Amino acid sequence: MHASVGYAEFHRRSIEDRDAFWGEQAALVDWHKPFDRVCNYDNPPFARWFEGGLINLCHNAVDRHLKDRADQNALIFVSTETDTERTYSFRQLHAEVQRMAAILRAEGVKKGDRVLIYMPMIPEAAFAMLACARIGAIHSVVFGGFASHSLASRIEDATPVTIVSADAGSRNGKVVPYKPLLDEAIALSVHKPTSVLMVDRGLAPFTSVPGRDVDYASARQLHLDARVDCEWVDATHPSYTLYTSGTTGKPKGVQRDTGGYAVALAASMKHIYMGESGETYFSTSDIGWVVGHSYIIYGPLIAGMATIMYEGLPIRPDAGIWWSLVEKYKVSVMFSAPTAVRVLKKYDAALIAKHDLSSLKALFLAGEPLDEPTAKWISEALGKPIIDNYWQTETGWPILSICNGVEKAPTKFGSPGKAVYGYNVKLLDDQTGEELVGGNQKGVVAIEGPLPPGCMQTVWQDDERFVKTYWSSVPGRMVYSTFDWGIRDDEGYYFILGRTDDVINVAGHRLGTREIEESISSHPRIAEVAVVGVADQLKGQVAMAFAVVRDASLLTDEAAKLKLEGEVMRLVDEQLGAVARPSRVQFVSLLPKTRSGKMLRRAIQAVCEGRDPGDLTTMDDPSALQQIKDLLAKTVT
Repeated sequence: MHASVGYAEFHRRSIEDRDAFWGEQAALVDWHKPFDRVCNYDNPPFARWFEGGLINLCHNAVDRHLKDRADQNALIFVSTETDTERTYSFRQLHAEVQRMAAILRAEGVKKGDRVLIYMPMIPEAAFAMLACARIGAIHSVVFGGFASHSLASRIEDATPVTIVSADAGSRNGKVVPYKPLLDEAIALSVHKPTSVLMVDRGLAPFTSVPGRDVDYASARQLHLDARVDCEWVDATHPSYTLYTSGTTGKPKGVQRDTGGYAVALAASMKHIYMGESGETYFSTSDIGWVVGHSYIIYGPLIAGMATIMYEGLPIRPDAGIWWSLVEKYKVSVMFSAPTAVRVLKKYDAALIAKHDLSSLKALFLAGEPLDEPTAKWISEALGKPIIDNYWQTETGWPILSICNGVEKAPTKFGSPGKAVYGYNVKLLDDQTGEELVGGNQKGVVAIEGPLPPGCMQTVWQDDERFVKTYWSSVPGRMVYSTFDWGIRDDEGYYFILGRTDDVINVAGHRLGTREIEESISSHPRIAEVAVVGVADQLKGQVAMAFAVVRDASLLTDEAAKLKLEGEVMRLVDEQLGAVARPSRVQFVSLLPKTRSGKMLRRAIQAVCEGRDPGDLTTMDDPSALQQIKDLLAKTVT
């Protein structure tokens, strides 16, 4: 594309001249055999991208860079948990991935077989993912430390030949043993893997199961000089499955292809993240989540960038640790989550200012809506563009963002930006399915098919669930529903107002909890807030707010708490009206979240209504929910 092409035209072409547009983007990656057809949408909503093409994801992430940048940094591992730093060049990464691929092959893993990866944030996890891609196996990464029951359901669904794991992870200096959880999960699962490859970090003693467990260090020694060629697979061959929780208990395996994913990531690195080969990318996510797949492992490496894999917290040894890494490794693109920024907001911004951040082009944030006060704070602290993204596990890369690599555009605090090229985003009336075209009308954010390359192909082994869950919820239309409310302003910027299932109905008024949260978090003494709808005999539902205060000493001062609660109520009154005012604002020191930083609003709601909060195995700190229980017990008279 020529620099003279504006973004509006770039996006229009991606929708109206789809095949020519994506055919051009496909030139950003290497093909072993060119594709015959760009997009086969003969059987909606199933899209098949780059049919007939042969490709390999590992070749595109590693091998193709050996010619020009073999000795450049590829993978930089930093653990503030074990005080370790290790750097691998593309040449070294290539050797390690081939060793891991040889081990997997020796364990009988073939093209199309599944390998489940249950690992902490260590280099061997990256080697395992890339090795699977190299030999055409399908990896399924499960977040390290997931409880046995959750892990067992994923083992049963993926039916892996082999599981790759480690003795333990570490969080905030506390060792989290993985092996007992894994052994119990295998015992619970109907499906039994033939082998378990164990990386021993020396953090937690464990017992090996004879005949099943394989020691990684010993196996690696046997394959030090391994040469394992890339297995060229069809562009439509699944690269991985990644489980995401559904409204039912059974996890949904989001199935991703190979060719479309490679093209989507390569294009996003150029058009959205503006990453250049030879630079360094730092995503603070975890490989257990989609951001880790797309923007710790595959995206940066495909672009010929070094990628930082970080094990640790943003505040240990101090709240400047991330920024010291930006300085040390000259990070040009950084990707984090609003939750992490809200954690940092409790600390002195001087911890950021003291580092040389001149290499950093922008900080990208995603994972949950970015509220305006948090965006403003980090923008002022960094003095760099803060670019919000909106996307999902299902899409694999952003739906809404600012594509500065195509045309520079301003950001708007509180908005993740405009529809990204390839996504035909619509706002629809959830009752009639009618498209809302005027500015600032609230509707369901939906995407007209076909979904662009890189998005989910289907739910693993359940096409019916794919159609029923994602394509059947808007009356009279086959469109992909994001299950999020949004509005779009006159300039095409979207604002996400929370899940369609996070709507509360107070005395006949439909309120998005997100809007109330935004209002409360604008109070200078509030660091973070969660609002849930709680059943109420009189009004149907009432809003209840749980807020983290910036000054913890307030939690022991009853008079100060009452005063602040009154201030917050008045603020919501002024900004949204009395109908949106929460029935109570309770103050806590932390909120219940998953380890990836997602707020467990449904669990909070269940506790408020005296119900069982359900599966909390992904919860970061159980004391957060206990605080809420204790507060509610006090207030019930």
